[in-house]
Amino acid sequence: MMQNRAKTVLEVEGLRTSFFTRKGEVKAVDGISFYVREGETLGLVGESGCGKTVTGLSLLRLLPEPAGRILDGKILLDGIDLLALSKKEMRAVRGKVISMILQDPMTSLNPVYTVGEQIAEPVRQQQGLRGEKAREAVIAALRLLHIPSPEVRLRDYPFQLSGGMRQRVVGAIAMSCNPRLLIADEPTTALDATIQAQYLALFKEVQRKTNVAIIFITHDFGVVARMCHRVAVMYAGKIVETAPTEVIFRQPWHPYTAALINSVPRLDRKVERLYSIKGQPPSLINLPPGCRFCPRCPKAREICREREPEARQVGSEHFVFCWQVS
Repeated sequence: MMQNRAKTVLEVEGLRTSFFTRKGEVKAVDGISFYVREGETLGLVGESGCGKTVTGLSLLRLLPEPAGRILDGKILLDGIDLLALSKKEMRAVRGKVISMILQDPMTSLNPVYTVGEQIAEPVRQQQGLRGEKAREAVIAALRLLHIPSPEVRLRDYPFQLSGGMRQRVVGAIAMSCNPRLLIADEPTTALDATIQAQYLALFKEVQRKTNVAIIFITHDFGVVARMCHRVAVMYAGKIVETAPTEVIFRQPWHPYTAALINSVPRLDRKVERLYSIKGQPPSLINLPPGCRFCPRCPKAREICREREPEARQVGSEHFVFCWQVS
């Protein structure tokens, strides 16, 4: 109940992002809407290629130009439409108000600069700190992410750190200017199970201390169960269902959501063959008419093949785009 009274940090309305290629228009994000509150974690879930990462890059306006373009929609961060800002104004927002942790720390960190230099860059640019004050801010960021001996580690290069420690450094860079919104793009993919659990616990602790709003991009419903207050399920550039986490596990309405949850291995059940979703996601260049999940859906009806489903509210903060819901 406390979460419902928290201030909305981000509100996205009808966001459409496409990539224009020689083969045609790739509709990577096609008219999605969602919101995130202070101190809340929203899980953005779906198969690879469904538009999760492109959504995150769109929020930061970091699409590869000229192929990638935001065609329509609003991105309201504390009431300010980021799409209405100039490139210079947007640079002042990135890192300071909204930050992103990318998937692979090895490609996110520059191998020829020390950890301290890389964390100090946003501190200098966004907060104007220099010298000893910048060093203190770097050490504070390293401490926030529980990196031991930060005074020593800031002189290390990325190759001197383990995978889990590099991931923490990427988190320290993202949190160095105390942003209002943090986008975490599958930050635990390259970590083993033990380090992953520690890193997720660290995320929760950082959120408790800073009240940062988090968008957690993942394909792992196990991570969703641990981390997220609400879930938005994406398929082929669309959000097909959104609900509080405990509700979506207890009663998923959309067949795709139910299929994703059924794909998670269960230790309390013995099965000969793990569940899998039949078929493949559609091409984002040549999308089928009607519901995009229709060719793979065991419950598909004639209307599913003809018309895109409209939003149906089935509970408090629970919305589903499916013709099965009357």
